[in-house]
Amino acid sequence: MSQRPAADQPHWLVRPSTIRLLWGVFLLVLAATVAADVWLDGHHALFGLDGTFGFFAWYGFATCVAMVVVAKGLGIVLKRKETYYD
Repeated sequence: MSQRPAADQPHWLVRPSTIRLLWGVFLLVLAATVAADVWLDGHHALFGLDGTFGFFAWYGFATCVAMVVVAKGLGIVLKRKETYYD
């Protein structure tokens, strides 16, 4: 039984099996966080929409998508030619 030298083995964070495991754990934690909204009675709606189930999860996701879209738009508007500094 021969083992590969340590230099040939990829780092544990870049192995496909570890990446799948981390994604699974990440999704499980996200689902548990949203599901906990059923049992929590501590937050009270300040306006109508923030009292809906999973509001903070979908609002955070929508905000993240909006930031990416705005950043892409800014990249197009602020882009300069490659020869700008020549």
